[in-house]
Amino acid sequence: MPIILKATDIKKTFGGLVAVNGLSIEIPRNSISAVIGPNGAGKTTFFNCITGFYKVDSGEVLFDGEYIQNRRTDQISRIGISRTYQNIRLFNSTTAIENVLVGLEPRLETSVLDSVLRTRRFHEEEKSSVEEARGLLEFVGLKGLGDQLSSNLSYGAQRRLEIARALASKPKLLLLDEPTAGMNPNETAEMTRFILDLRDKLGITILLIEHDMRVVMGISDQITVLDYGSKIAEGGPKDIQNDVRVIEAYLGRGAASGLKDAKAN
Repeated sequence: MPIILKATDIKKTFGGLVAVNGLSIEIPRNSISAVIGPNGAGKTTFFNCITGFYKVDSGEVLFDGEYIQNRRTDQISRIGISRTYQNIRLFNSTTAIENVLVGLEPRLETSVLDSVLRTRRFHEEEKSSVEEARGLLEFVGLKGLGDQLSSNLSYGAQRRLEIARALASKPKLLLLDEPTAGMNPNETAEMTRFILDLRDKLGITILLIEHDMRVVMGISDQITVLDYGSKIAEGGPKDIQNDVRVIEAYLGRGAASGLKDAKAN
């Protein structure tokens, strides 16, 4: 399967703390891949390195044929990578549709002069942007809520709104940081189906961080496991479920040894 993202030997440190330690990973195009690991394993730091929030200390990131390590966040967005956050980051004092319009900004073609003079080109693009934003709200299940303040939406709706904003830039690769965090079982099931739709209906490659192992094992084509900034395992769901190093990272050495002995018997 063709590779859309290839990170090679990525290292990121903060003072004496090594957050990502020589990580290499390949993400197949049109796949759903997961990065998992205990708290502090370096997962979100890795996302931040890919999307330009952090500059890497060493290593390369190749996306769709272009090297993107240490590019600005806006440049990375324009070439096709978008993301959501572990803690929802919406503009709470603005409406749902205004949040989505912010996500459209990297694709707008009108100039500052067009905006100041309110040219025909400006009005045409503004109209088409609003129509597209409403279409995205409908796609994520928020039809009719465009005029609601984002802060007044339910938690699950806010998660979907953040994804709608990320989709506005028409990404080829979407990074989801704990998309089901804080959700009840019904909301989690709905979000899981929605993530599958993003891949199957829109053709977007998904890379996610997720702590709910039922979600990870249920939708992931590939799983990469980090511990203390290093990759300790990679493979399909069944491979990861049976990997003693993974069990040890999550449950401790004693639990892993006990599980290994139990299987042997």
